Amino acid sequence: MGWMDIGANGSSFYETPNIDGLAKAGVRFTQAYAASPVCSPTRASILTGRNPARIKLTQWIGGPGNPDYVRNLPLEEELFPEILQQAGYKTAFIGKWHLNNVAGEQKFWPDQQGFDINIGGHYRGGLYLKNSYFSPWDIPNLKNGTPGEYMTDRLTQEAVQLIDTLKNKPFLLYFSFYSVHAPFDAPADRIEKYTKKKEKLGLSDEDRFAEETIDGKTFTFRAKQDHPTYAAMVESVDRAVGTVLNKLKETGIEDNTVVIFFSDNGGLSTSEGTPTANTPLKTGKGWLYEGGIREPAIIRWPGKTDSGRVSDALITSMDFYPTILEMAGLPLRPDLHADGKSLVPLLEKKADKIHDVAYFHYPHLSNQKGSPSSAIRDGDYKLIVFLNDSRLELYHIKNDIREMHNLADKLPDVRDELFSKLKKWWIDVDARFPEGYTPG
Repeated sequence: MGWMDIGANGSSFYETPNIDGLAKAGVRFTQAYAASPVCSPTRASILTGRNPARIKLTQWIGGPGNPDYVRNLPLEEELFPEILQQAGYKTAFIGKWHLNNVAGEQKFWPDQQGFDINIGGHYRGGLYLKNSYFSPWDIPNLKNGTPGEYMTDRLTQEAVQLIDTLKNKPFLLYFSFYSVHAPFDAPADRIEKYTKKKEKLGLSDEDRFAEETIDGKTFTFRAKQDHPTYAAMVESVDRAVGTVLNKLKETGIEDNTVVIFFSDNGGLSTSEGTPTANTPLKTGKGWLYEGGIREPAIIRWPGKTDSGRVSDALITSMDFYPTILEMAGLPLRPDLHADGKSLVPLLEKKADKIHDVAYFHYPHLSNQKGSPSSAIRDGDYKLIVFLNDSRLELYHIKNDIREMHNLADKLPDVRDELFSKLKKWWIDVDARFPEGYTPG
């Protein structure tokens, strides 16, 4: 789900009243970053509090190597649900896991890594076995539903049943949707709603798509949102959020439950059907431009956060680990969450920022046409290093969110300072690089 896939961030085609309502009740972050432009590395970063480059899990599991990468979330990593377990929390995982290779089998599944309950979490990252969101899915740890049952709706029912079961004790519910990942599939009535909406917009292909030339390659990307099936999938996620929030209220635990909403990579806009648009952000999933890593992020912490507050502080997916520990009254573990910082000072308005610098490392060719790259965000500046040809691009993100004006030649001092910081960080995390690239 991309940064622009919710109404609270500016989408006018997708309808997300429940997510928007969550934003009105909590804090919405405008500069929240996934650690990676693809799923598995970011998912690992959330659970470990460590940058994917540090744990060598830099590619979606099952994707091509060069450089090689870790294909199973290491069991020696102490994940935040394990810490919560030790503190007496009941922990449950629902949905997409995609943090182990098929060869790893069940020993790397959620129930072996800090979750007491695992519903549907296994090695596959999408519903590709039948290439459909409708039952039968034939997924381990999730019984097939009646023929035609929709996956997002089913997982939501599993979630509310778990809340009923766990409501009288401290619990963690890690609800990891398969939506809005391919294959693109939704109930016919929901698609029909957006088909009519699309017809009213009346966009031509010239309106809908645009071209971009990057790294000597010209490709088409979606510039405006009007994909009916994708919109129906977004709405289905929104309905699920609403159902879960209503259940918290119905059971009387709403005021004592933190809710965090986040995505693992940017919207898919440059390949594989180009179902969504991230405009004004550049590109999308598979790239280290803003469209690939800037995410929707909302936190509601009743009694602690002002309703409807918007924060432009830079935060990362590694920050949820220490944040959750501190929210639960547990000691921080910087030896574990080495790259994450607690967001509690931001949420309680005791600080206006927690990070000056953030680092990103995706040294692989992506399915979405992105080149191997590494990046640093330092204040308002962002430097991207393309590892296939050592090309440098420097942008002033505050003034140029679209990343259209490369300042690398105009501001050589800034460029060189950021590159120096990035190279030092590569050494710190022992970063791996594609064959043919020599850092230095």
